[in-house]
Amino acid sequence: METPPLASRWNIWLGAMRLRTLPAAVSPVLVGGTLAWHDGYFDPVAVTLCLLFALLIQIGANFANDYYDFLKGADTKERVGPIRAVASGQISPANMRTATWLVLGLGFGLGLLLVAWGGPWLVVIGVMSVVFAIAYTGGPYPLGYHGFGDVFVFIFFGLVAVGATYYVQSGQLTLEVMVMAIPIGLLATNILLVNNYRDIHTDRIAGKMTTVVRFGRRCARGQFMATLLISFSLPIALVINGTDFRWLLPCLLIPMAWNQYKRLVDSKTPSELIKLLGDTGKLLALYSLLFALGVVISRS
Repeated sequence: METPPLASRWNIWLGAMRLRTLPAAVSPVLVGGTLAWHDGYFDPVAVTLCLLFALLIQIGANFANDYYDFLKGADTKERVGPIRAVASGQISPANMRTATWLVLGLGFGLGLLLVAWGGPWLVVIGVMSVVFAIAYTGGPYPLGYHGFGDVFVFIFFGLVAVGATYYVQSGQLTLEVMVMAIPIGLLATNILLVNNYRDIHTDRIAGKMTTVVRFGRRCARGQFMATLLISFSLPIALVINGTDFRWLLPCLLIPMAWNQYKRLVDSKTPSELIKLLGDTGKLLALYSLLFALGVVISRS
């Protein structure tokens, strides 16, 4: 096979990184970092390391997903959506496997530097992050193939990522931090849900028992709506509990969130779901940005 030019190879690897999913890595660091700044603990070096760690683990997980889904037959020519690099022959399985371990290894190495801030227990988070990035679609019991993908995303891209970002700077956790970790994790699961909603037919054939395959699209739509309701209710609960009213800025996105739910319900074609997938990532990013803005303004 003829080797593609450098620019084309770079674009292939960019595609394999799945840039639309990266808000799930950036958003928790933004929220955790902003809350640390609000409470007087902000450390730009620690936040930068948290961000790089989160991005590399996310990209490594995406590479692993590309590799293991190909091996397990989940990515075939019948699959709809963006082209998968290994399944399409653009990247060899061996190269993708190597890239997966290189990226995850680099992320783990950078994460080890955070021990200077948060203590040796952070090594446990680093090891677990790498293990679950692989175990999502690989290993003897792939989580994504047994319906645990949503739980994995909620825990690691919500509770762990937001909490750890705050903790490495402050040495503690607060009620506000853990409450706001919940919507970040939930909105990240919606990215996964839309992806699985689109792939329900090929996933079922491949034996990939996502929650959408297990419980059907009707339940998936209910989960999507419940996620939105909880995510926009929690800032309101915090304000009622005494935080500044400007922490309600994410609620400006309620019309956008409702529109996304309607689009999920009314979707008829894969192309509609592909666009919605990108927009769920935008909703998470905007939610985080508006929350961070509200926190900054409230301290001004």
